[in-house]
Amino acid sequence: MTKWTPISLDEIKSYPLKKRPSKVKIDDFGHAWQPGGSMNRWLESLPKILAGNDFTEIVDRFVRAAASGKTIILAMGAHAIKVGLNPIILDLLNRRILSSIAMNGAGIIHDAEVAMVGCTSEDVAEQIGTGKFGMAEETGALLNAAISEGAKQGLGIGRSVGAMLIRENFPYNRYSLLAKAFELDIPVTVHVAIGTDIIHFHPNVDGASIGEASHLDFRIFARLVSTLEEGVLINLGSAVILPEVFLKALTLVRNLGYQARDFTTVNMDFIRHYRPMTNVVHRPTLDGGKGYNLVGHHEIMFPLLAAAVIEGLKED
Repeated sequence: MTKWTPISLDEIKSYPLKKRPSKVKIDDFGHAWQPGGSMNRWLESLPKILAGNDFTEIVDRFVRAAASGKTIILAMGAHAIKVGLNPIILDLLNRRILSSIAMNGAGIIHDAEVAMVGCTSEDVAEQIGTGKFGMAEETGALLNAAISEGAKQGLGIGRSVGAMLIRENFPYNRYSLLAKAFELDIPVTVHVAIGTDIIHFHPNVDGASIGEASHLDFRIFARLVSTLEEGVLINLGSAVILPEVFLKALTLVRNLGYQARDFTTVNMDFIRHYRPMTNVVHRPTLDGGKGYNLVGHHEIMFPLLAAAVIEGLKED
């Protein structure tokens, strides 16, 4: 034989297929849909494989937490507002399923604009060339004033803006997360990175008030995280800010001796980002609980999750 001689396959050792351990079984297959079915029937029809199994587990954990009054935190990027999820989130607030909301600085901008004029999200590509991007007068004036006034009263940003929306009685307040949470006395915490939001370059911006009020919101958020045992934290579309804030809050409360280990984390986004996967799904649950990642469009995945949880609670 030479190095060019093909190896012989004659002595290969095989074994019966039935004796081989297999990861996929027909019992785990999904079921075809039947017209007129229910939400629960749809859940039962999902394959018990990968994300299909994960989704069912998430719903079960979410329902158990909500039914027993455990802490459920929705940490959300502003994109969730821009794809029309406010009515779904408002329903979860009204049902007292959500214990609190955490958002980045852009969240208050889009939510407040919706409350004020019923629309939001300018065309950045069209506006930035003329220097008009972010220059809507009311957005900067009202939000900065609310933050400054709230800081003087010892309030965080979420509560300050919610109070302003209610006080001004804007025509579309019924679509606002901040306004509704203020009315229901549900905490909304706002976690700001200076320079990331359009209100930071308006004339009445007060950096000291933003810093003071956002830091207060961080401490409120940490208090909520300290009660997360057997609860749920969902990171909806924040790739950097809220995963980092959550990890820091979690280490803070553990350092102070709070029991916060057996909980569920869910990251929901279009793609897998490093920080949510590391700081939401993996690291926080190393000593207990379980983390999940659901990839998909917010405007489809989150309403599905909310509907499944509501149906699950109805059965309980």
